[in-house]
Amino acid sequence: MSLVNHILPEERRVKLKQKINRGEKVKCIEVHSGLSALICSQSQRVIPGNRPERFDALWISSLTGSASKGLPDMEIYLLERRLELIEEVCQVTKLPIIVDGDTGGDPTGFEYFCTKLEALGVSAVVIEDKKHPKRNSLSEDSAHVLEDPILFAGKIQRAKKALQSDAFMIFARIESLIAGESIEDALSRANIYLKYGADGIMIHSKSNHGKDITEFLSRFQASKNNIPIICVPTTYNFIYDKELFRLGASIVIHANHTLRAAHKAIEKICEVILENDRSYEADELCTPVKEIFSMVGYDAALVRERSLYKPLGKNKYSIKTA
Repeated sequence: MSLVNHILPEERRVKLKQKINRGEKVKCIEVHSGLSALICSQSQRVIPGNRPERFDALWISSLTGSASKGLPDMEIYLLERRLELIEEVCQVTKLPIIVDGDTGGDPTGFEYFCTKLEALGVSAVVIEDKKHPKRNSLSEDSAHVLEDPILFAGKIQRAKKALQSDAFMIFARIESLIAGESIEDALSRANIYLKYGADGIMIHSKSNHGKDITEFLSRFQASKNNIPIICVPTTYNFIYDKELFRLGASIVIHANHTLRAAHKAIEKICEVILENDRSYEADELCTPVKEIFSMVGYDAALVRERSLYKPLGKNKYSIKTA
């Protein structure tokens, strides 16, 4: 837990909706552990005017959460284990958090999942309109079977009624384009889900050209106003975030990159150590231990200890007075 980034659940929960209501565009990055959440929360670049640009929110992905546990992304990562990861991330960042909820499971289970996320201070959950158990949308070899839109909409409606705060949002992730269906099907589903209480839409595609996404954004925005839309440009990542925002996206999620980067780095470290029969050559590829100490709050904890206790001798201390 990071004391520096400590925030109450009700303070964090409302942040994403406030940003959307103000018309702000939200740039989001995937995290899969407390450490990755710390790194992503602190990452920044300086833009013209000497102002820092940072990520606006964090995405807890089902794919990377499962993969970090050595599991396939097939909805076999148990709910309670997922909540442990989500709480771990909540403890180290003040940023709004969006959770990948897979298909949401059965309606009763989804009700409980949403109320637990709400209590943790998560800002939003995204569930996809495929039949349970889903298969990862980026898989070329998987069958992607869509759920009946009315059954899926009913799941959203039930969960909305179970919530105690209007700050927590449920986004309907439309998988029509993943399943080979038309943009018309995607638009029809979007209208149904919004009618039954969805707070926004995620439109997903695994095309490498992005034309289906840009067409959906153009046609959807022509008939709907002030509905937040999420885009996930994993396969069409040649398109700039600012262009997706211009076309009508409210949130852009870079959905699996920190885990993929960690995977590549770990493979390289293992290779270097095995090749050299020692870890000396790997040092230049590693963050110094002292930087890890600083990031996770070890150094700050030592400072607090020294400010409170005064040594009196061997194994004897007193509390310093003001």
